[in-house]
Amino acid sequence: MLGSSQQAGWCKKPPSPTKARATFLQVVCKATYTIVLLNITMIRGTTGNNEVSVTVGDNSVLACPLKPNINMLTWKIYPKAGGPCNLHYRADTNTTDRTNCSDSMSWKFRPDLGPVLEIKQVGIAQEGNYICELVTPEGNFHRTYHLTVLVPPRLSLFCDEHGKPVCEAAAGKPPAQVSWLLESNSSLEEESHDNGTVTVLSRLTACDTNVTDTTCMVFHPAGSWSESIACCPSEIGSFLHCVISLMSLLGLFFLQAVFHLYTFCGSRYIWSMAISGRAHVRSQT
Repeated sequence: MLGSSQQAGWCKKPPSPTKARATFLQVVCKATYTIVLLNITMIRGTTGNNEVSVTVGDNSVLACPLKPNINMLTWKIYPKAGGPCNLHYRADTNTTDRTNCSDSMSWKFRPDLGPVLEIKQVGIAQEGNYICELVTPEGNFHRTYHLTVLVPPRLSLFCDEHGKPVCEAAAGKPPAQVSWLLESNSSLEEESHDNGTVTVLSRLTACDTNVTDTTCMVFHPAGSWSESIACCPSEIGSFLHCVISLMSLLGLFFLQAVFHLYTFCGSRYIWSMAISGRAHVRSQT
């Protein structure tokens, strides 16, 4: 006899034509949807964001996709400060125009990079998104840039009223990282400014008396810097200071003793002269 599993297999009904047709249609629809998505991606061209960083005051160059036979080119700019800006180029009329764009933004064609947008002396206000759109016989292409403007901090190192080293990285964007060489006991303060920059101040709360100079190190995406200063007295310096203070105090005591001795001896001399003068007068009388 056949087993129960084999009997169940023999007894299964074949799939109905309607269900098989529905399954086939689902497969065809998924394949068609995939092909349509691939075609849309090919027509739109390059997508995605490109992160670009530039130091304030420098020039920045942003390139569009390098494609032949460009019919139309558009730069759409959305800065964080101010309104949007548009730059257009039409190949059929060979004309360009701009809308709400400053003179610091200009674009041109370069054989190695294609349509290029050049931003001269970048400022904080020009940070934002930059989108290049191309229309060609092959399809439409676009590329997006997110421009970040870096502001290097101003480093200053000084001694406070308590003789402790203070390191300040002023007006940096993003905030600078401040640390001390061979020192760990410090406090950190941050102050944000309206233009997006941040001042970082680090103050040593304890000094290493074995080290004469204290070194502050500042790290930032725009660069790194270090400075040294002698605020905290070393052990040798403290000993010498104590010796000098003691010698000064002993010298002061010595001068005071000499003054009192001179005053005492002077008064005794004057008193003895007075007595001898009286005796001489009496002897004459």
